[in-house]
Amino acid sequence: MEKQLTGTLALAVFTAALGSLQIGYSLGVINAPQKIIERHYARSLGVYNEELARNERGNDTAHEDQTHPSVVMYWSLSVAVFSIGGVLSSFLVGFVSDFRGRIKGMLAINLLAITAGLLMGLAQMGTPHLMVIAGRAIMGLYCGLTSGLVPMYIGEISPVKYRGALGTLHQLALVTGILLSQVIGLEFLLGNDDMWPLLLGLSGAPAILQSLLLLLCPESPRYLYIKLGKTEEACKSLKRLKGDCDTSRDIAEMQAEKEEAMKEAKMSILRLIRSSVYRKQLFVALMMHLSQQFSGINAIFYYSTAIFQTAGVGQPVYATIGVGVINIIFTLASVVLVDRAGRRTLTLIGLAGMCCCAVAMTVGMAFQEVYSWMSYVSMTAIFLFVSFFEIGPGPIPWFIVAELFSQGPRPAALALAGCCNWTSNFIIGMFFPYLESLCGSYVFIIFAVLLFGFTIFTYLRVPETKGKTFEEIAAVFRGKRSASLSKVHTETEMEQLKSSTEA
Repeated sequence: MEKQLTGTLALAVFTAALGSLQIGYSLGVINAPQKIIERHYARSLGVYNEELARNERGNDTAHEDQTHPSVVMYWSLSVAVFSIGGVLSSFLVGFVSDFRGRIKGMLAINLLAITAGLLMGLAQMGTPHLMVIAGRAIMGLYCGLTSGLVPMYIGEISPVKYRGALGTLHQLALVTGILLSQVIGLEFLLGNDDMWPLLLGLSGAPAILQSLLLLLCPESPRYLYIKLGKTEEACKSLKRLKGDCDTSRDIAEMQAEKEEAMKEAKMSILRLIRSSVYRKQLFVALMMHLSQQFSGINAIFYYSTAIFQTAGVGQPVYATIGVGVINIIFTLASVVLVDRAGRRTLTLIGLAGMCCCAVAMTVGMAFQEVYSWMSYVSMTAIFLFVSFFEIGPGPIPWFIVAELFSQGPRPAALALAGCCNWTSNFIIGMFFPYLESLCGSYVFIIFAVLLFGFTIFTYLRVPETKGKTFEEIAAVFRGKRSASLSKVHTETEMEQLKSSTEA
C-alpha cells in the first residue's frame, strides 16, 4: 500500500503555505496602527498642527473629522494600492508558473515581498507616506501572484484522497496571518509610535524562510511531466512526495491528462475566455470567488470593531481578535471535513448559514437602540457569520479552481479567478462605507440577498469534486455539455417530426 502522506509532502505544503501567511498578515497589518501612521504622514507632509496634537493626546475625539485631507488621501492610497497590485499581478500567475516552474516561480516573487518589507520597515528613515505606499503596492503585486501559485502547487502535489484538506491549508495560513497581525499590532507590542515600521516590515519576513525551505521542496510532478515531458524527473518527484511507491498509476493519469491537453492549442487567458469547452468550469470558478468576496465577509473584518463598540464592548479590539480566533478554529474544522462531507456540501452549508446570520445581524443592529439585549444578537450573528464562512465559502474557492481545470487551462483559470477575487475585494473595501451611510443598519440585507442567490447557484451548478481525479472532474463538465447538446438535438428532431406530421 503506497504511502500517501510523507514528511517531504508536509514540508512542501507548509513551505508553500508561508506565502498564504504573508497574504493574511498584509491584509490585516494596516488596520491597527492607522492613527499612528496618519500622524507620521502629517508630520512628513508638514500639516501636523496643534489641532492634531490635541487628538494625539486624547483631548479631542473627532479625529477622523479633523484629519487633513492630504493625510486622508495618502492613507486611503496606502490601503487601496495593495488590492490594485493584487489585481494587476494576478494576470501573470500563468506566465510565472509555466515559465520556470512552480518552485522557481515562488522563489522569484519572494524578491518582491522582501523588497516591500524593507521599504515599509525603513519608512521613518525616508518619506513615510511614499515608502509605505510603494511597499504596499509591491506587496500587493507579490500577494496577487502567490494567491495563484500556492493553491496551484498544493493542488498538483496532493494525493487525491487528501487534496481538499491540504488545499484548505491555504486559507488556514491566510487567517492565521490575519490573527498574527492583529495580535502583534496591539499597542503594547508593535502597534505604537516607535515600532510601527517594524510591524509593517515584518510582512516580508516569511519570504526569507520560504526561500530557504523551497530549496528542499520537489517540483510539481504534473508540471515536470505534462509541461516539460520529463518522465524520469516526474517519477523522482512523485517518490519524494509519496514515498517509495509504484508511480505507474500516477504517470498513467498524467498521461491521459497530457493527451487531452495536447488536443487543444496553448490556453491563454483570452483563449480561455472565448473557449466554449471550458465555459461552464470558468463560470463556476468565477462565481465561487464572487460568492466569497460579495458575501460581506470583508465588511465584517473591516468594521467588526465599530460594531462591537456600538454594542457596548469595552475593548472592541479584543473582540475583533476573538473573530480572528474563530476564523482559525472553523478553518481547522473545514480541513477535517472537506474530504469527508465534500466541497459542494460545505459551501452550501456555509452560504446558507451566512445568509441567515446576515438577516439576524440586520435585525440586531436595527433594534439594539430599542432593546439593549439586541446588541448580543448582533455580536452572536457576527461570530456565527465568520464561522459559516470558514467552513466552506472561505477556503474552498481557492483550491477548487485547480480541481475544475486540467493542466493546460489551469494557470489561465487561476489567473482569472485571482483577478476576480482581488477586484471584488477592492470594490467591497472601497464602496462599503458609502453603502453603510446610505442604508444604515440595514446594509447587510444586501449581502443576505446576494448570499441567497449564491446558495441557489451552488445547489444548481456546482458539482462535487471530492475524490475525483482532474480528468474525472473535466469529464463531469464534458458530460453535462454533451447532455445539453443531446437535448438540443432531440428537441430539434421532435420539432422536425412534428412539422412533417402536420404537413
